[in-house]
Amino acid sequence: MIRRPALAALAALLLTATSSPAQQPCTATSVACAELRALPRRSDVRAAFDHIARNRERARRDLVTLTQIPAPPFAEAARAEAYAALLREAGADSVTIDSVGNVIALRRGRTRARTVAIGGHLDTVFPPGTDVTVRARGDTLFAPGIGDDTAGLVLVLELLRALEHAALETDADILFVGTVGEEGLGDLRGVKHLFRSGAPRIDAFIAVDGGSTDAIVHQGLGSRRYRVVYQGAGGHSWGAFGAANPVHALGRAIASFDELAAALTARGPRTSYNVGRIGGGTSVNAIPAEAWAEIDLRSESPGQLARADSLLHLAARRALAEENAGARSGRLTLALERVGDRPLGETPVRAALVQRAIAATQLLGGHPTLGRSSTDANVPIARGIPAITIGRGGISGHTHAPGEWWIDRGAEAAIRRALLILVAEAGG
Repeated sequence: MIRRPALAALAALLLTATSSPAQQPCTATSVACAELRALPRRSDVRAAFDHIARNRERARRDLVTLTQIPAPPFAEAARAEAYAALLREAGADSVTIDSVGNVIALRRGRTRARTVAIGGHLDTVFPPGTDVTVRARGDTLFAPGIGDDTAGLVLVLELLRALEHAALETDADILFVGTVGEEGLGDLRGVKHLFRSGAPRIDAFIAVDGGSTDAIVHQGLGSRRYRVVYQGAGGHSWGAFGAANPVHALGRAIASFDELAAALTARGPRTSYNVGRIGGGTSVNAIPAEAWAEIDLRSESPGQLARADSLLHLAARRALAEENAGARSGRLTLALERVGDRPLGETPVRAALVQRAIAATQLLGGHPTLGRSSTDANVPIARGIPAITIGRGGISGHTHAPGEWWIDRGAEAAIRRALLILVAEAGG
C-alpha cells in the first residue's frame, strides 16, 4: 500500500511532468496532449488517484473472489451475478444483466449526449470442473483465469469506485461492462449483442485485456473458425475393411490444407492457420462413423482471410472426393460449419480516442506501442466506432494454461492510465 508521503510525491511528479513538456514529450496531437496534461492538476482526478492507491488490498480480495467463481465458456452466469453485485456496491446508477449475460453498469453523465463503454470479459478458456482455487506464493497469485481477464474486470470495477469516491463527473454516460463469450467459440457473442442493430448507442469503446500498460490495440485481427465434420456408416475394422473412413478423409483434408495454406501465408499480409482440435471414432477396431476438426484462420487482410477460407473448403471437398472414390463401399458426407467470425478493421491513429491513449501513456512515463489483436474491440472497430484495447496491468504468465499466474506489480499504473483515457474520452 502506498502511504500519504508517497502519494504526495506521486502527485508532485505528475504535476512536474505535465508542466514540463521537455521532460515528458508528448507525441499525440496538441489537443490530446493539452487535455491529458491538465487532468492530473485537478483535485478530483488527484482524489481518484489517491483512492486507487489506497484500495489495492480490497482490489486484491475482489480478484481472488471473482477468480474462484468458475466462468467457463457459455457458463458465466454465477460470475456475472457476483460482478453485478460489486458494481452496485461501487455506486453505479443502475446495473443490469442483459439477455446474453453481459453485466452493464451505468454511471450517468452531465449532458448524456454521448456514451462511452469500458469493459473486461467474464469468461475464461477453462472447461467446467477446472480447479480455480487461488494459491498465493509470495507476491504471486496462481489460478486459471486470474489474469485473463479477471484482473481486467477488477480494473473496470476500480475505475467506477475511484470516480465515485472523487465525485468526478463526466459529460458522457459511462457503461462499465463485463462481457460474455470473448474466448474461443464464444465468438464475441457478448460484445456483438452490445452493438446489435437497435441497441442503445455506444459512441466509443475501451476493452481491457492483455497485460501491457504501454500497448494500445487499435486494429482488430480478423478470424474465422470452422468445424469440419466427415460422416459415414462406420463398421468393423476387419469385416467392413475398405468402407469410406471419416478419419482418413479428415487426415487427407488437414494435410492438403496445410500444404495449400503454408504457401498462402508465406507471402502477403500476415496470416495464420491452426488445426486446434480433432476427434472422432469409438474404438481402435471400428471404422469411425464420424471425424471432426476445429480450425482457426486469422489475418490482417480481409482478402487473405477470404483466400484462406477458400483453401480450407477446397481441401475439405478434395479429401471427400478422394476418400469416396477409393472406397470399396459406402460414401461419406461433409459439413463445414462456421463457428466463429471475428471482424477486422482499425480505428485510425488520428482518432481522438487513440491520441488520448497515447498522451495518457506518455504522461505516466510509458512508451506507447500501437498494435493489432483479436479482442472485444474488434466488433465496434469493424462498425466504424472508435475503439481500443488497453492492458489490465500487473505481471502475468502461462495465460490460457492451468498454471496461470499474476503479480500485482504495475496494476495501479494501469488503472490510472485507464482513468485518464476514460475521463478524457467521456468529457470529464
